[in-house]
Amino acid sequence: MKKGKLFNGITLPVIIVLAALMVFRYSHTAAKNKKAKHKVTSTMIAAGKDDNLALGNPSHATTDEVNKDNYLLVKAQYAMSYNNSKGMANWVSWHLSTAWMGSADRCNCFNADDALPVGFTVIKSSNYIGTGFDRGHLCPSADRSATPDDNAATFLMTNMSPQSPVLNEQTWEHLEAYCRQLAIQGNELYIIAGAHGTGGIGKKGHADTIANGKINVPSHFYKIVVVLPVGDNDIKRITNSTRVIAVDMPNRYDVNAYDWGHYRCTVDQLEAETGYDFLSAVPVKVQKAIESVKDAGPVN
Repeated sequence: MKKGKLFNGITLPVIIVLAALMVFRYSHTAAKNKKAKHKVTSTMIAAGKDDNLALGNPSHATTDEVNKDNYLLVKAQYAMSYNNSKGMANWVSWHLSTAWMGSADRCNCFNADDALPVGFTVIKSSNYIGTGFDRGHLCPSADRSATPDDNAATFLMTNMSPQSPVLNEQTWEHLEAYCRQLAIQGNELYIIAGAHGTGGIGKKGHADTIANGKINVPSHFYKIVVVLPVGDNDIKRITNSTRVIAVDMPNRYDVNAYDWGHYRCTVDQLEAETGYDFLSAVPVKVQKAIESVKDAGPVN
């Protein structure tokens, strides 16, 4: 080997230059990849707590105290139209994402709602005792578990309606759990729930009212669920292909003969039953498309 020659005639200076180029290329590539990774992370949108009434006010409820049977109550956790004559909500509207879900315990702290104006009938938890009907949540307790205050808000009696125990504890609850599953999977949901009609079947048989006529017993409970991937500008992201789940379940003791998927209907059908204009904040053309379709998606 001649002086100054290494490995197949390659000189030491050449090896040093090649090594330097390899180090530079590796450093540049690593920096580029790190920048790209940071860019993806920075554009990811975290789930938030959005407007509970974003999809519209179905019954045009107001805060006018004369309007007792369509009185608007807006809380941090949900919004509702309250019906004083029926002793329950016409509808409750709320947003659901993982931002609303946490480790707060179920408080079981059923309380009268002191936000109702003077002169309204105050419904108490004791009004349900011995009736054969559950104090059925419209906005569920488990949908508001981020903080104790959020959870406690779902136990106000304005958020309760007389539900047949089997409906409340099985069929209705199965859909509630499915909605939370969708949120955990990376979606955010806008949900409207309520009841219509008169006459349900509880543990003690048929009843039209409870609490000496103060509280109407509905014949059916309904729910509308609009499902979106987590993101911003939610109304603008609702399209003709957005999944909308609508159900109408009988308030009966034999409702669990089928799971919740059996009771799917269209939003148009619920509007015909209730007289409300659901999803009114969505552009009319999109409303017409999504309100006429019965959901056929998975049920678990």
